[in-house]
Amino acid sequence: MKLSLIIPVMNEEDNIKPLLTKVYEDLKEIDYEVILVDDGSMDATVSKIKEYANDRTKTIVFNRNYGQTTAMAAGINEAEGELIATIDGDLQNDPSDIPMMIEKLESEGWDVVAGRRANRQDGMFLRKIPSKIANYIIRKSTKVYLKDYGCTLKVFKKSIAKNLGLYGELHRFIPVLAKMQGAKIVEVDVKHHARLHGVSKYGIGRTFKVVSDLLLMLFMQKYRTKPIHLFGGLGVPMLLVGMVINFYLLVLKVFGENIGNRPLLTLGIVLVIAGIQLITTGFIAELVMRTYFESQNKTPYSIREILIGTKK
Repeated sequence: MKLSLIIPVMNEEDNIKPLLTKVYEDLKEIDYEVILVDDGSMDATVSKIKEYANDRTKTIVFNRNYGQTTAMAAGINEAEGELIATIDGDLQNDPSDIPMMIEKLESEGWDVVAGRRANRQDGMFLRKIPSKIANYIIRKSTKVYLKDYGCTLKVFKKSIAKNLGLYGELHRFIPVLAKMQGAKIVEVDVKHHARLHGVSKYGIGRTFKVVSDLLLMLFMQKYRTKPIHLFGGLGVPMLLVGMVINFYLLVLKVFGENIGNRPLLTLGIVLVIAGIQLITTGFIAELVMRTYFESQNKTPYSIREILIGTKK
């Protein structure tokens, strides 16, 4: 099978018929499957899927709402295609862009082709401006230089998609997760439409989630396989400074000076305790990391290809 198209949906009953009609029409020249993942809809979304889905369509129905990241992960886990695409279920993304993205991936040798909403049809103050700020921060922090992290429309090689490790709400950082595997990523302009039915599932409150996930991504990028370098790098200097302070105060005490009420004593003790805790956390993180890799026969590296000999 050429393509598996993953579509997370939640409370999209009015969008199911036009969505599936559009997908079936735009992908008719491709050997594909559609995997719809219903993320705990409370309306007639599942009934509409049963009514309009064809035999190329598989539907996964969650027993409750787990979030878009989990829905994507479930869809990817079920996918059988050589390529895997993701798209929103509200018809703001356009399935007609997918063949173009597949052609670019295959003809130019990319691992991931990410969509960039060229003429985004969303509100300026609640959607576009916060998105631009978030994109800039993510781009500069992670060094993965995409302009539109919020566009769900993407096409992946199967080997990349199956190893993304999607948990929590990390779907916003899929390009970063792919880059951590050494994926070659390119961004292309895609169409974007105004939502015709239903309401957006996103609000300004997601900002705090993005910030916390960004911190996790920065840690994963730099210290996933060597956490002791982070915790030890912070803990050892703190421990040493605390010990120097406490030794200095011990000398003063030996010479008869009262040190019991000095704030410096509190600082020295706090630094020693914090340093020990950070170093210990680093040791534990190292053990967890090693257990993660060794228990699943994973490696901290990925190989693109192995060449044996050369043809001259």
